[in-house]
Amino acid sequence: MSNIIAQTIEQISKEKNVDPKIIISALEDAMVAASRKFYKTNEDINARFDPETGMVEIFAVRRVVETVENPALEISLSEAKEIDGTLEIDDTVEIPKPTDVLGRIAAQTAKQVILQKVREAERQNIYNEFSQKIGEMVNGIAKRFEGPDIIVDIGKTEALLPLREQSRAETYKQGERIRAVIVKVLPVAKGPQVILSRTDPQLLVRLFEMEIPEIYDGTIVVKSAVHEPGDRAKVAVASLDRDVDPVGACVGMKGSRINSIIRELRGEKIDIVQWSDDPAHYAANALNPAKISKVLIIDPAEKRMEVIVEEKQQSLAIGKKGQNVRLASRLIGWQIDVKSEEQKKQEVLSVMESLTSSSTSLSELEGVSDRIIERLRESGIENVERILELGEEKLKEIPGVGDKTAAKIMEAARDLFEEVEIEVPEGMDLPTAIQASAEEDEEGQEPEAGPESAAPDVQAANGGAPEAGSEGEASGQASEAADTTPIEDDEEKPV
Repeated sequence: MSNIIAQTIEQISKEKNVDPKIIISALEDAMVAASRKFYKTNEDINARFDPETGMVEIFAVRRVVETVENPALEISLSEAKEIDGTLEIDDTVEIPKPTDVLGRIAAQTAKQVILQKVREAERQNIYNEFSQKIGEMVNGIAKRFEGPDIIVDIGKTEALLPLREQSRAETYKQGERIRAVIVKVLPVAKGPQVILSRTDPQLLVRLFEMEIPEIYDGTIVVKSAVHEPGDRAKVAVASLDRDVDPVGACVGMKGSRINSIIRELRGEKIDIVQWSDDPAHYAANALNPAKISKVLIIDPAEKRMEVIVEEKQQSLAIGKKGQNVRLASRLIGWQIDVKSEEQKKQEVLSVMESLTSSSTSLSELEGVSDRIIERLRESGIENVERILELGEEKLKEIPGVGDKTAAKIMEAARDLFEEVEIEVPEGMDLPTAIQASAEEDEEGQEPEAGPESAAPDVQAANGGAPEAGSEGEASGQASEAADTTPIEDDEEKPV
């Protein structure tokens, strides 16, 4: 009997990969449960496995007391002395109980307890082993189907490949080989504890390590990998050896290396991207096969950038249903906005228009007449900011605007923004000064032929005497000229 029990414990230990001590403990617990069921008592029953005899002893434990109050748990000192003369108060005594009377029902109970304990130990061993292998690839066989989920035999245990972790481009039959990565291990589960995936990006990385020796030995490093299962993937690689081309090494001779990975993924397209620590350069590589014109970093903190492409390259950069830019954005970890050169141009023009619409109007120039404002607008100047941008020398080139008028306009413009004090002639305010200088500029222009220009000839024909009725007008003009302080100007005045 002893040999049979010992052999059984050893056999179960090897089959289930469980420590023999755990099986012995389960056997002892099973015998205690069977004894309680048979004896139906409140006694403190324990069990002990004897490796020498191969038997499990059952005994009731009682505490030695002077006065017994609970016979099921206590024993008097006199009774204890009869069993063992060395016992004292508060010692414990073990009273053996027969096991040959337990019967079939008790044996069945013991069997269930043993199986449960062994199963729990087996699950704990699986958890301890496979929880260290999350992200690793395993080979398995499709054992059976539970609805859309696949139960995969991976050797030591069964794993679950749920529908959400299956590629939509793949179908499997019973007995077919499956490669997948471990993504989760459940600590306690009635069914399979190991959860597999065929959609996790780590599957791409493991396949690259398996098929490309330079990645396996560490010469080339896979920096990042993203994919939409069954459709398209992007893998960023970098070389630690400057003489090794990472992209070419991954593709292989005539695509031999990458084609084996594509076959494993059932025809999924794979873009191999050269990694760069420069986000702009990295983004340009990630958007292959589109050709990028310019990359603008919008917000480094929020990781936002704009990619400018030619009109004919925009659809290629975005991809079908936005797939190319979506995968590139996930690959580099930045938000990418793809815009054509024409869209960017229109955006800049829109911003400029909005800035122009919110600019300072010419009518806010203090002391500048409507006539001068009209001439500025005719010359393409629509706001005060444009005046400050052009400068005084450019203003002088405008017809009807001379040196002094240009200076006064510039001072009025600066006054709006910088609060610059404008100097004007004594006894004259700013509007009058600007108006006076404008009139001088107009007088400096070539006079048109007319009655006023012909007046000197008429006077000469009359012997220098003015015509009748014009004497008052002439004397009035002379008095005004005498009372007005002349404004010096570099322009030539008509004689």
